[in-house]
Amino acid sequence: MAVSGFEGFEKRLELHFSGEDPIIHMGLRQMDSDSLEQILRSVGCSIVASVGNHFFDAYVLSESSLFIYPTKIIIKTCGTTQLLNSIFPFLHHARNLGLSLCSCRYSRGNFIFPKSQPFPHSSFKEELLFLEQSLPQNLWYRKAAVMPSHLPSHSWHVFSAAADPQFLLPNSEFLFTVEICMTELDRILARKFFFRPGDGKTGNSVGKEMTHVTGIGNINPSGLICEFAFFPCGYSMNGIDGDRYSTIHVTPEDGFSYTSFECVGSVYDDPDDLARKLKKVVQIFRPAAMSVATTGAGHDVWTRVAGALEALGMKCRSCAVDEFPAAGSIVYQTFTARRK
Repeated sequence: MAVSGFEGFEKRLELHFSGEDPIIHMGLRQMDSDSLEQILRSVGCSIVASVGNHFFDAYVLSESSLFIYPTKIIIKTCGTTQLLNSIFPFLHHARNLGLSLCSCRYSRGNFIFPKSQPFPHSSFKEELLFLEQSLPQNLWYRKAAVMPSHLPSHSWHVFSAAADPQFLLPNSEFLFTVEICMTELDRILARKFFFRPGDGKTGNSVGKEMTHVTGIGNINPSGLICEFAFFPCGYSMNGIDGDRYSTIHVTPEDGFSYTSFECVGSVYDDPDDLARKLKKVVQIFRPAAMSVATTGAGHDVWTRVAGALEALGMKCRSCAVDEFPAAGSIVYQTFTARRK
């Protein structure tokens, strides 16, 4: 917990590995629960709920989410967690499973309470130094950048490294990731994410109620949702749908309210499907300001993002584009409600 309030903006780390027959042998999914909990303790969080299918395992954490595929790890944590502390132990377990790191991407937005962040997250410069020292030398195609924003509270920090700048997983050239950060949530809608004391319910049961009452379950009706509600307030969910994930995290307190939404799409999807999801997300939270980072997608995807949001009264204030090793193009857009 930060001095002034809870830090909603997440730090996000994505690690890709390679090895012989990783799918057949489950790869990284072979890590046992004790090992995972030990890694998460070094970060400053723990597992509160989990779900999995044939493709991957999804964990709701006390501070956001963890997704583990046979050859890929995605972990995002909020608050004052030390996310980058997970790199060494993840690499250690991967080596024991016969896997080697092929690429790494670290990203985050602007912290609301930057002075409350511990080492190595007190500055982007500090994070970059830690990353440079933590990653194996064969990942020598490296790039870091801060993607600018019209909004002082929204900018996108990105670091990417790869052994081969053209590194791609099977079918990854057709997939893209959309990460949304929303601030200044509608106060009435945000109240739906407060845990009423004294009713004897658990975080799991209250989380399911929040999923239903807010309409989060309708964002992707075909997905399986694993959710958790925090006391006295806050909410997290992971959705799994085949080999794709989605995730939402809510910090509803006045003065530093924040929500994130992340999902994976494909260029082969219905072109209107992403627009429908984004519209539902914005209608659930009605933020005054938001940013959208789209990774690995073509021009038509991020123009659809802008079109969907502008139809809801969100005006695009800035757009930045950059290329990163292995990650491809990242388009960073910011929006504000037209009333601002």
